[in-house]
Order: sequence, then structure tokens, then C-alpha cells
Amino acid sequence: MATSQKPSGPATAKGPTTVYIASPEGDTGKSTIALGVLHRLCASAARVGVFRPIARSTTETDYILELLLEHTTADLSYEQCVGVTYEVTHADPDAALSEIVSRYHVVAEQCDAVLIIGSDYTDVASPSELGMNARIAANLGAPVVLAVKGLGRTPEEIVQVVDMCAVELKQYHAHLLAVVANRCDPDSLDDITKALDGVGVPAWSIPETPLLGAPTMAELLTSTGGELYSGDPELMQREALGVMVGGMTAEHILERLYEGVAVIAPADRSDAVLALVNAHEAEGFPSLAGIIMNGGLLPHPAIAKLIEGLKPRLPILTTPLGTFDTASAVARTRGRVAVGSARKVDTALALMEQRVDTNKLIELLEVPFPSVVTPPMFEYQLIDRARSDRKHIVLPEGDDDRILRAAGRLLQRNVAELTILGDESTIRGRAAELGVDLTGANILSPRDPEYLDDFAKEYTELRKHKGMTLERAREVVTDISYFGTMMVHKGIADGMVSGAAHTTAHTIRPSFEIIKTQDGVSTVSSVFLMCLADRVLAYGDCAVVPDPTSEQLADIAISSAQTAEQFGIEPRIAMLSYSTGESGSGADVDKVRTATELVRERRSDLLVEGPIQYDAAIEPTVASTKLPNSKVAGKATVFIFPDLNTGNNTYKAVQRSAGAIAVGPVLQGLRKPVNDLSRGALVQDIVNTVAITAIQAQGISK
Repeated sequence: MATSQKPSGPATAKGPTTVYIASPEGDTGKSTIALGVLHRLCASAARVGVFRPIARSTTETDYILELLLEHTTADLSYEQCVGVTYEVTHADPDAALSEIVSRYHVVAEQCDAVLIIGSDYTDVASPSELGMNARIAANLGAPVVLAVKGLGRTPEEIVQVVDMCAVELKQYHAHLLAVVANRCDPDSLDDITKALDGVGVPAWSIPETPLLGAPTMAELLTSTGGELYSGDPELMQREALGVMVGGMTAEHILERLYEGVAVIAPADRSDAVLALVNAHEAEGFPSLAGIIMNGGLLPHPAIAKLIEGLKPRLPILTTPLGTFDTASAVARTRGRVAVGSARKVDTALALMEQRVDTNKLIELLEVPFPSVVTPPMFEYQLIDRARSDRKHIVLPEGDDDRILRAAGRLLQRNVAELTILGDESTIRGRAAELGVDLTGANILSPRDPEYLDDFAKEYTELRKHKGMTLERAREVVTDISYFGTMMVHKGIADGMVSGAAHTTAHTIRPSFEIIKTQDGVSTVSSVFLMCLADRVLAYGDCAVVPDPTSEQLADIAISSAQTAEQFGIEPRIAMLSYSTGESGSGADVDKVRTATELVRERRSDLLVEGPIQYDAAIEPTVASTKLPNSKVAGKATVFIFPDLNTGNNTYKAVQRSAGAIAVGPVLQGLRKPVNDLSRGALVQDIVNTVAITAIQAQGISK
């Protein structure tokens, strides 16, 4: 893929690629389908926008539009992406349609692709609502992906609904592109897909997934007019997968608990409240979503003191409503896939990836091949490549919530096989509290006797020249970084990702001692993959070698070129200095000049220029003046900094000033991949780093 070209210009006269997500009824789960299609569009086009022809209200934010805007890549405001309201549509449909078309084209002029999300069948909907969506789609020239609800319907009934919708769409000259039957009986998916074969367009089925409609404890707090009495506020985002009224004795409540349940119980039922708090913490009992203490009562002061002393993380709410009203309010609360619903977004994307051939949709939409690589495109390519040949990655920091959340996302999207280090009951308990499914993960204690003796013996042999003894080795290898590195060394895992809660030195020192460098490479270094708005560049070394020699700079350049190529970046190496060409002299410039010659001697196939200043390396107009005949100047993709001080500050300056996404540091030069995380790493940073590590492991295995 080309990563150094300039962004494409405005959309052509033909206009952007468009797709319209429409449904004939409410509660079809359009947002799940829209998220999946939008995610795939962002991996295929540079500037992707979203448009909502008919919004719910002018006074309240449309949460679906707000959610989708979080995942777009075009620079559009919420107000730009809204057409008209239901009230305007019903008052004068023709005027509303004219306004929708006008507002849409303002959006289209700024996009390469636009996802249009149809109306929602609110309480002001009418039987002709699909017809109105069809008229809009036809006038916007957008093919329709039809979302129908499978819940409570036989395969034959689903096909009947699709056939009726197809007739109505045709009546209004809208083009039916594909069908997605959502919220289907999981046991009938094959029958439904088979029945849909006859509808004349590609069709897929997605199972009903209770999590997507489950309210969070925060949503239950709002619906019951309650307050948070105690517990971890972060766990208020956990979904309640069911609700139980605890109107029985404590022992019978305990018998009926299940994973993710929220229990309603009055605060004066001290036995029930204390039993629930302790059950949540106890091994062998399910992890609860929360407790709702109804009736406006608070626990007796002695019980309150006891609860305070237990310091439960479990959210405990209070509400003034009685038992019946509390249960009714909770039952009416349907969870939303909204901004901040990370687990639901991950679930929706995983369902679409597993059940819908979005590549086929992209083919049908005839999305033109992009001339640029945006950050969402690059991230999609990382995940897709890692998933194509799943590798086993070890995550040593099992006591960090970010690691657990990232692990849940990686498992859900089948990116890699995972081993997480730590105490299994503690990790699984915390993951359950966070609403993270680690069913597919292997959780291993770094003191596991099955591995400890073998690792200690191996480490003793590797370090005997340093006077290592078996007794001392037993202590060393119980350290999570050493244990994880030893797993990689022994082939139990293909790679390791750590550093979210530990220093770079703590993460990578074991790899120097145990894994060691590749043949022909004497320097372990790092590279950051810098995702700019229109390209991906490689910056090295910004994290490991403080003041490299000429020989080390040459090593870094060759390793960085190999890493860049592995991630689809055509390597054109700029050996950076404060001087360009022959214009300067001095020890620092001479070091870079020597390193450049060493690269040419060792790898004559690589394009390399140096010494060269950053502006001459990246900007064609500057390059044409300073180095007019260079094959690298003005179009460099791999930037090698003369020292760590320069490299580290430059990558951070570009990251913050240009809004670039910095993926890394990616370690290079090791026999097997070990990668370090920033201690400020976000969950998505961890996901990306695991995908990078898996891709590196794929390269080594080949």
C-alpha cells in the first residue's frame, strides 16, 4: 500500500460512496449494523461521514448519531449531520425531503463515503415511515441495506417481511443492496440464512445478544431516580443482564443469583444486603451487576458501618421508589449502544465481523481504492492481518484493568490467543466486575510449579557466565517480565506485550538477557509507527538507545526499514541531522554521514539519504532546492533520529501538534517479538500493540 501520497481532493462530481441503513420497524438493532458498516467504510476510504436524515428531536441529542460520529473520519459537526425532525417531516414531507437533500449535499462535498442512518420508529412514526426512508434514499442516490428484526419470527416470516419491504422500496425507486436479519434466535441462524437465499440480494443473519439491550447500572440509576450509596463508580458502566426482586430469605436469594444480575432489596433487609455484598466477593458465586435498595430507606447505622468496613466495589444504589415501581422502572429501561458503551461497541463490531461479509458489501458499493492511509485504515489492517494467522501473546500485567479490557476486546474479535499472568481467581473476578469476558484466555500464575523449575534451569544456563545460581534463578523467573519472556523464549507464547504498569527497562531487560538479537543485528532498538491524517511513517529510535554510534545508527536504520516494510510502508530512509548533504560538518553530522554509508554497504537495496534535515526529508518543495536529485528527499517514510533526545521529543511533538496517533514503541532486532507499552497507554493502544506483536510473530514464523 502507498503511504506517502497526499490526501485526495474533494469528492468527484460522481459524489461519495453512500449506503443507507433502513428498517421497517423499531428495535431492529440498526446501530449494530451501522457500526459494523461504518467501521468497514473507515478502513476503505479516507474521509467517512455519517448523516441522519430524520432526527429524534431538536432539543435532545440523538444518541445513535452521536455514537456514529465518534467513529467517523470526516471533520463534521453534529449539527451538520442532521437533516430534519419527525415533526417537520409529518407537517410537510415534500419540504422536509428538499431540506434533507440540501443538507446532505453539504456533508457529501466533504466526504469520500457517507453512511446514512434511517429513522427509528418513535412514537410519532407511521406505517409509511419505510416509504419515507425509501424516498430519501432514492433522492440521495444511496443503496439500501435493509435491517429486519428476527426476534419471535420463523425464517419464513422473516422472508415475508423482507419481500414486503422490497416491494415498498421498489415503489419509491430505492435500490435494495443487501439484507441483515438482526436479533435472530441463535439456534435458527442457519435456517434463517438459508431462507434468505431466495430474496435476490446478499443476506445475513445476526443472533439476538442480550448484552446489547441490557441497561448499565448508570442507566438504572437514572430510571429509578436513585443515588449511588457505595461502590466503585467505574463499575456503574457494567450492564445488568437481568433483574431479580430479593423478596425472599437470604439463603433463597443466594440460590437464585446468576452472572450480571442486579438485585432489588430494601435496605432494612440487612441479612439480604450483607449476603449479596459478600456473595459478590466470594469464590464460587456469580459476579453481580449491583444492588438497588428501594423504598427510600438506608441501612441501619451498624450495618452501614459494616458495609463501609468491607469496602465493597459492587455498586449499591438507593431509590425512593417502592418495590413494584422500582421493578417496573427497571423493566422499562432498555440499554443503549451509546458513546462510552465500549463493551457494547466491541460486541457489535465482533457480531458484524463474524456474521456479515462486510468485504462483500464494500465490493457492492464499489468503494474506490484509497490513495492514502488514514489511522482507522491502518488500525483495521493491523487487526485484519493479526486475525488472519492468530498468534499466542502473553500479557504479564493481569492486575491492570486496561489490560483486562484490552484482552476482552482482542478475544472478542479473534485477534490473538492470550495468556494473562496473575492469580486466576482475582483476575477472573475483576474481569467479571468490569463486564469483560475472559473465557477464551489462559490465566497463569508466574509461580506455577509446572513451569517454574524448567524456567529456572533454563535461565541458570543462559546466565551462568554471570554467576547465576539455580536458587537465585527461581526468584528471578517469578517476576512477571522474566516469566513472560521465558514463555516466549521457550515457544509457549509467540510474543509478549507489557509496560502498562512497569518501566521500559523492566519490560525489555529480560529480552536482552534471554531472547537476544537476530543474526546480523547487534542493536535492539525501537520504532514508532506514526499515523498521520494521510500516511503512516516510521520513526526510530525514540525509546531505547540514548546516544547511538554510527554502527548502531546503521543497525537502527536497517531494522526500521524491515519493520516498516512488514507493516506495508515502502521504506525510504532519511538519516536525520541538523545539516543536509555536504553543507555541514562536525562530529554529530559526521556520525550520521558514516552511518548512512554503512547502511548502503550492508543493504545496497535500500533507498537511504543522509545526513538530511527533517524538512528536506518530508517536504518535496524543500527537497527540490536542497537535494533535487535524491530518490528519498521529499518523500521519506522512515526517519532515523541521531539520538534518543531528538527522537523522543520529535515523536511527541508530532503526536500532540499534528494530532497523529503514535503506535509503539515497537521493539526491533530481537529474535522473537517483545513490545513495551507506555504507562499512559489506552485500551486501544494495547490492542494495537498486541496486533503488531502478532504480525511480527507471523513474520518470524514464516
